[in-house]
Amino acid sequence: MEKLKFRNIPGPKSKDLLQKAQKFEPACSLDQTPVVWDHGDGVWIWDVDGNPYIDFTSGVLVTNLGHSHKGLTKAIQKQAERLQNTYSFPTPERIEAAERLVKTLPPHLTRVFYLTTGSEATEAAIRVARRYSQKTEILSFYGAFHGRTYGAMSVGGMRNIRNKFGEMVPGSVRAPYAYCYRCIYEKTCPDCGFYCIKVLDEHLRGNSNNNLGAVMVEPYQGAAGFIFPPDGWLKALEQWTRERDLVFIVDEVQSSFGRTGRMYAIEWEDVKPDLLCLGKGLGSGLPVSALAGTDPVLEAMDPGELSSTWGGNPLCSSATLAVLTAIEQENLSNRSLEMGNYLTPILHSLQEKYPCIGDVRGRALVQGLEIVEPDDGFSPSKELTRKIVFNAAERGLLLGKVGIFGNVIRIAPPLVIKKEEIDLAMEILEQSIALALD
Repeated sequence: MEKLKFRNIPGPKSKDLLQKAQKFEPACSLDQTPVVWDHGDGVWIWDVDGNPYIDFTSGVLVTNLGHSHKGLTKAIQKQAERLQNTYSFPTPERIEAAERLVKTLPPHLTRVFYLTTGSEATEAAIRVARRYSQKTEILSFYGAFHGRTYGAMSVGGMRNIRNKFGEMVPGSVRAPYAYCYRCIYEKTCPDCGFYCIKVLDEHLRGNSNNNLGAVMVEPYQGAAGFIFPPDGWLKALEQWTRERDLVFIVDEVQSSFGRTGRMYAIEWEDVKPDLLCLGKGLGSGLPVSALAGTDPVLEAMDPGELSSTWGGNPLCSSATLAVLTAIEQENLSNRSLEMGNYLTPILHSLQEKYPCIGDVRGRALVQGLEIVEPDDGFSPSKELTRKIVFNAAERGLLLGKVGIFGNVIRIAPPLVIKKEEIDLAMEILEQSIALALD
């Protein structure tokens, strides 16, 4: 495979468009590497100046099928000629999409309700849980990201998401997540025996109004820095919720549809939530989300009490069917695991070589590199992270940066990536790290 050439970014066309964007779009939407995307194919993106890039963002873990997947594109084109929106009137496409999605789920989850965004799915989960439990408090976790609408922000655990937006929706109770690399309790896993779960009751005694009805959690925390809890932690949390008769909500908007090497991340430990929030990879580029649940919990809502103007529209339903077909026919969950197993040792070899990589964590094709000050090997280095990401873009690799401290590099390519593309991307990443440290 031909190596990518160095390019000055932004290129001339990108620069002109970015200047126009600054004039007509608010700055709140302009915080990416200055590359204006033009088109894509598989794991590749071309900017408006004609420069190719390997995409290691998947559009924030959306395009699991890769960019411009032929089956998905044909399904969208075909449906667009027939019917595009009905509001809540049923269509054959929506009903079939619901049936197909339910068949992929763990058998205790029997129904799905389609929406458009991940925030909508988490908001719906909060409403359903409160109705079913007849209690208003939701326990969530430090570092959690469940969306940017007010209910979703309220249960979220990142201050910068809520910063200066005033009072949040009442009823949110937060506790520390299993961020073992930076354990707030200064414990050592697994010797601690999931100490952060052991102290949840004590935590609630000081923060809850004794009206707790549900727990909401991500299998791994994406926005907080791809923080993966230790094996068994999520199952232990589920047991804790069952012992207290709470609604258990798992937010898999980001982690589902093959991303972790299984269709759903909860499959790794046979976790059985009452409600499951889905999105991103479900549409692989189209705005599709869903709330899956058990009969008893979902039946707490009366007819017409949940609806969405565009949720389950014919266009997105046809796209969902194409996505589910592609995941099955192309065996993308297993492919994600296989490519992840190839990628992980390379990332660990970089960690051994460069002391600025404090932690490598993840599973399959969702991994994070926590970048730290090389002098002490632990202090978060947001500036070094920024340099590495920019250096990589100049050399043809698009990365993202996330994390509570803004110091984690997102490693999340489309699931269709090949080994030779991983090799090229890792070569660029190493060059970018070395240059940032120079």
